[in-house]
Amino acid sequence: MRKIVLITFGFLQISCYNQERKCSDFKTGKFQSETVIEGKKYSSFFERNDSIQIETYEQKTDTFSIRWTNDCEYIIQNRNPKNRAEKKPVQMKILTTNGENYTFEYSFVGDPKKQKGTVTKLK
Repeated sequence: MRKIVLITFGFLQISCYNQERKCSDFKTGKFQSETVIEGKKYSSFFERNDSIQIETYEQKTDTFSIRWTNDCEYIIQNRNPKNRAEKKPVQMKILTTNGENYTFEYSFVGDPKKQKGTVTKLK
């Protein structure tokens, strides 16, 4: 009997951590992104519709094509790359949503090294 109670309690704890993701709330709009790489904070602003993202970072603006692979994952690719690194597509995954914010992870397609960041939807 004690084992059943412990197992049931364990399932209840796990289900409490299933956070709802409302990714569709973030497919379009204006946003600010922040990520930390090797201890340095990077910030950018972008506007996105369902298939295009225009991003400004350090006073430089780039346009990206977006292909949604499911409700919470998409791939972006620079439409006007200036070098080989900019040609590589980047896989994005929304991990959690909370009101006007979401956390995400990203990497070059096929690269196991992932980075994380946060995005705030601007009004």
